[in-house]
Amino acid sequence: MRRITSRAERANPMLALPALCEMLALEPASKAALRALLLDLRADAKSRADHSWRRRKPPMAAYWAAVAVYAGHLARLLR
Repeated sequence: MRRITSRAERANPMLALPALCEMLALEPASKAALRALLLDLRADAKSRADHSWRRRKPPMAAYWAAVAVYAGHLARLLR
């Protein structure tokens, strides 16, 4: 695995997770399926965040926005 700098961990906090090596060691088909799932989750969470903002529910909007960001970070690692 490549060396991870502290700067990279600030940009993608998922790099600091202990199970990251196991996730990156998955077979390509498994990685692709997991990545697709995470991208679907990201899109759904972004949609829910937008809906919550329009309904004037900031706590739920913030929650769903955070879910979208974390799902996107994980999906990006599986490229």
